Amino acid sequence: MKNYVLGLFLTISPFFVIAQTVSGKIIDNTEELIVGAYVIHDYSGNYTYSDEFGSFSLNNVAQGDTLEVLHLGFENKKVLVESIGSELEIKLAPSIFQLDDVQVNQSTKATNILSFLDLKANPVNSSQEILAIVPGLFIGQHAGGGKAEQLFLRGFDIDHGTDVQISVDGLPVNMVSHAHGQGYADLHFLIPETVDFIDFGKGPYFANKGNFNTAGYVDMRTKDRLDNSSIGIEIGRFNTIRSLAMINLLPKIKKHHAYIATEYLSSDGPFESSQNFRRTNLMGKYSGNINAQDHLSITTSYFSSQWDASGQIPTRAVDSGLISRFGAIDDTEGGNTSRMNIAVAFDRSLTDNTYIKNKLYYSLYDFQLFSNFTFFLDDPINQDQIMQQEKRQLFGLESSINKTIFLDNANITWKGGIGLRQDNSTNNRLAHTKNRTTILENIQLGDVDETNVYAFASADINMGNWVLQPGLRLDYFNFGYQNQLISSLPYQSQDKVMLNPKFNVIYNHSSSIQFFLKTGSGFHTNDSRVVLNQSAEKVLPRAYGVDLGTLWKPAKRLIIDAAAWYLFLEQEFVYIGDAGIVEPSGETQRIGLDIGLRYQLTDWLFANSDFNYAHARSLDNNNENNLIPLAPVFTGAGGLSWQHNNFTGAIRYRYMHDRPATENNSIVAKGYYIMDLNANYEWKSLTLGFAIENLLNQEWNETQFATLSRLDFEQEPVEEIHFTPGTPFFLKAKMTYSF
Repeated sequence: MKNYVLGLFLTISPFFVIAQTVSGKIIDNTEELIVGAYVIHDYSGNYTYSDEFGSFSLNNVAQGDTLEVLHLGFENKKVLVESIGSELEIKLAPSIFQLDDVQVNQSTKATNILSFLDLKANPVNSSQEILAIVPGLFIGQHAGGGKAEQLFLRGFDIDHGTDVQISVDGLPVNMVSHAHGQGYADLHFLIPETVDFIDFGKGPYFANKGNFNTAGYVDMRTKDRLDNSSIGIEIGRFNTIRSLAMINLLPKIKKHHAYIATEYLSSDGPFESSQNFRRTNLMGKYSGNINAQDHLSITTSYFSSQWDASGQIPTRAVDSGLISRFGAIDDTEGGNTSRMNIAVAFDRSLTDNTYIKNKLYYSLYDFQLFSNFTFFLDDPINQDQIMQQEKRQLFGLESSINKTIFLDNANITWKGGIGLRQDNSTNNRLAHTKNRTTILENIQLGDVDETNVYAFASADINMGNWVLQPGLRLDYFNFGYQNQLISSLPYQSQDKVMLNPKFNVIYNHSSSIQFFLKTGSGFHTNDSRVVLNQSAEKVLPRAYGVDLGTLWKPAKRLIIDAAAWYLFLEQEFVYIGDAGIVEPSGETQRIGLDIGLRYQLTDWLFANSDFNYAHARSLDNNNENNLIPLAPVFTGAGGLSWQHNNFTGAIRYRYMHDRPATENNSIVAKGYYIMDLNANYEWKSLTLGFAIENLLNQEWNETQFATLSRLDFEQEPVEEIHFTPGTPFFLKAKMTYSF
């Protein structure tokens, strides 16, 4: 009888084990917290992620159950839950990066996986390469290296940032109501070797992303710590020299880290008139845990640059032999700029399932740019050189809360936040100048004050295989302008409130395939001078978007992502900074397809390719004049990279197809295909390497515009392609010493 009772008890006892919530922290071998680790309950398949403090909680877990913990760059680990009451401490060991370990349902944001893969396989070496990590995002430089790059994404010629939001450690890069162009995003203050992670998203689907997030956003995070200190130098063609130093200030103190980094770059460039480009960068960062609940980081940076430029040259001048591809009509272009930043982040863990994030930032910015796009069109005597100039102070803060709630059949993680951004641009000027020394006429001169107060809320409702992500964002803007050219005009001001909903659905069919549907509306503000001249209802256009796609792992070492998308933009009025005028444009729509592949051929050899197609059209014009000038149609980028023993390197390609330069395609911007190569060898503390840009020495045009201009001997103006030639074969060697 006793044996029968004992047997019955053992049989039914598992049904009386009470499932509870288990919590813990995830750390690495150095006891540093690991953020974003994927924790799976083996029995039910429920999962969660470690938060900003390395903490996680997972409900419906019983004593004796098993958890599996995964994070890219670390060995997978299975953990037996021996007791429910005590907090688990799970230590992960680093491992060689392998695609075998990736599960596509590891993240509700597939882009996090893709950016991690690309950054690990292809470490960035310049600020341009940082943005090129984003699939489908192309860049072009056309003013001597010191000007912010021109951006292209999802059928947009984004100019310098009008439709993509860019930030570094929460610090906005885009400048509103900038002297040169709306959304101007100069990323040159960022030292590329300090980048640790790149988060990006395409489309207006993210509640915590506001102004300029229409085609997408790019958010970079710098390293919290250095594994070691290093100094390095690069020497290349065109009198190019780059030096870099990164010094670990607290190498032996756990949970507290500090380092400084400095970079100096000089180059004459391939042009017949030397660019005389000089740039200096300084950065310092502290990051540490004040206690078990509080984490603080402080980042400061400064950069300044000066350069000369040969500008955009007309095709007819090259074809006739008047100048070479690297010659100039007016070589007095150029500029100088500087930016000082400070960003403070303070995070606090309130409970195992709740934490708050606070950030505060300030920038002091100077900008001066000289350009001549039309030569002798408007002023046959002095030429048409213009100066764009401003001094700016940028201040902002944001506070958000993240809380996870466990229900019987779902986990809900919701975020809410409020924030403020204030821009004050003084002496925001457009002037007609001569030889960069004489102001002939002020075309625009005034002070811009722009305030953005915002709030957002979103949720991740995790119901097993299904994840629902509703979101809502509220923005208030005050646009102010004091015109200094017309003393009789009073200070002008106008307000605008905008509400944008978002709703995304993710279905994790298995650990190897994920489907998603994203919907939402976003916006980019226009220049304050436009808002004050027009009704605010008409000049703050919305963007409505939808994405339908999948992330699929058909084989252990192959990941495919694909998305079909649609984006509609309302009527907008664009302030043309080069002319000081308002140019209207109507409704537009873009339809496209993005496809990406990442494949690990061997343990040390990786391949990736991204293909992007966009059909961009104006809806207000007839079919013969409805093309959108310079909108990219088809682009591709990818290559091979290797990490074998002490050897690393990559061979990369990028391709942009021909695209219209005018509404009726009467002028075409030619496409290009460029290959780059880099290789490095590490021997003890010394790393030797080289890099080649434009390996095949192709003649290509980096940026192109349909421009009406007149040369000094011409009687009538001519509209045709003006271009900046792309870099020819460019070899540089580098050496780095680590200690």
